[in-house]
Amino acid sequence: MADLQGKRPWSGEAGWIPRLQDPLLRRRLEQFPAVALLGPRQVGKTTLALQLAATIPSLYLDLEASADLARLSEPSLFLQRHADKLVILDEVQRLPGLFAELRGLIDAGRRQGQANGRFLLLGSASVELIRQSSESLAGRLAFLELGGLHALELGADALDKLWIRGGFPGSTLAATDGDSAEWRRQFIRTYLERDIPQLGPRVPAETLRRFWTMLAHGQGSLLNAAELGRSLGVDGKTVGRYLDLLVDLLLVRRLPPLLANVGKRLVRSPKVLVRDSGLVHTLLGLGDATAVLGDRGEAQPQPPPRQGLPSSPRRPPTRAHVRGHAISHGVSPGRWRGGDGAGGAGRCAAAGWLIAGPGAGQGSLDAEQRQVDAMRTPI
Repeated sequence: MADLQGKRPWSGEAGWIPRLQDPLLRRRLEQFPAVALLGPRQVGKTTLALQLAATIPSLYLDLEASADLARLSEPSLFLQRHADKLVILDEVQRLPGLFAELRGLIDAGRRQGQANGRFLLLGSASVELIRQSSESLAGRLAFLELGGLHALELGADALDKLWIRGGFPGSTLAATDGDSAEWRRQFIRTYLERDIPQLGPRVPAETLRRFWTMLAHGQGSLLNAAELGRSLGVDGKTVGRYLDLLVDLLLVRRLPPLLANVGKRLVRSPKVLVRDSGLVHTLLGLGDATAVLGDRGEAQPQPPPRQGLPSSPRRPPTRAHVRGHAISHGVSPGRWRGGDGAGGAGRCAAAGWLIAGPGAGQGSLDAEQRQVDAMRTPI
């Protein structure tokens, strides 16, 4: 527990990083008795709340700390003593039964003229948090989402760093690219092995890692639940459950199609994106800018030019293509035929066709063209 007015609980070399959501957060507190600031872990929710707390009378409680949790054994009695302050409750999903108590406090405060700006709830966007708040604080609570650091917050010079490292402050502000990559690896591991199980859903960590990595490989592509399910050995409904979990935790974004027909918008496949570019690179094993750009530090050998007909294997060559290719290989157009028989037929590897050698026999171009038409199926 801490009374933080006038204090600077966090300050780097450059001081505070102004967040775009700061003015909106203050506005919501003026409009509603309680505001829930949601976002994944380590995205900066606590730092933003403490920035606010340094400017107004406030009380900070971390519900992951046993001492602060013990103070809320009788939440109504404790919180009534601090009715004149903004009470910040961090990791509020740890105490889901608190929402019913907050409803009574908010309603009592309204009758006494204490309408808005009473509570700031910080949570990791768990399904339980949203369900409890919607049942107990309907009409009393506003939701606000906080994402990673933005180019408008760091400046144009940080664009490349934001792209490679992502927007999590611990990753973006790391001293080196190696430190940033290690931070992201540990973040993913901790989220999968500790945080997600504590939030309720029971999903094997390795299975969820594979699923998360598959989404990173298909970044921005249409969701194919059946294909993902075959790769994971689960059915489509289970894939949907995994996806709902990552979306609820604000780690993945599900982008519905832009269609005028609302019904089609609901049933068509959405596009799926991992929200943070730094996490995408880590899931794909790309540790720095060199790896992301595909530069391995040495020239890559180029494949030899393909020899063959200019048409695609799926589209049979025209008569002009046949003549031009035959002449370029020193073969008379009248000696074109297909097959592997006598006459020294030469293979056109690029297009999957055959050109006859000198012993292929004679014939008019019209007759040979009929043979070409008869062999329209590629080898």
